[in-house]
Formats: sequence, structure tokens, C-alpha cells
Amino acid sequence: MSAEAKGPASYFPSIEKKYGRPITEWKDLIRTSPLTKHMELVNWLKSEHGLGHGHANALVAHTLAEDSGR
Repeated sequence: MSAEAKGPASYFPSIEKKYGRPITEWKDLIRTSPLTKHMELVNWLKSEHGLGHGHANALVAHTLAEDSGR
């Protein structure tokens, strides 16, 4: 039995289903963007890629947290 995802990762299945791209692809887009600030990235995902605010925020928060731990 697998543990249920919590926090931003709990959005990942619905993001993949709704937008048709794997999470790794979204994270790669965020990491290769020239933008670095959380809300800049959220707004960019919303305006350029059509994500909703919650989905964009979850992707950015998870990606930036992951990268700060490297």
C-alpha cells in the first residue's frame, strides 16, 4: 500500500490528467525558465501554459523546495 501524497504533490495526478504532461516535464520547464521568483513562475505558468493558480502554485512550490534541498 502506497502512502497518499501530501502538500503540493497531492495535486500532481490531477495536473497530469488535466494538462496531459508528466510532472517531470513541468518541473523541467520551471527549472529552465529565466524567472526565479515564486510568484513570477506561478504567473508565467498561468499566462503562458494555461494552468490554474493552485496547480501552478503547487508545481512551483514543490520544484523550488526540491531544488533548495540539493
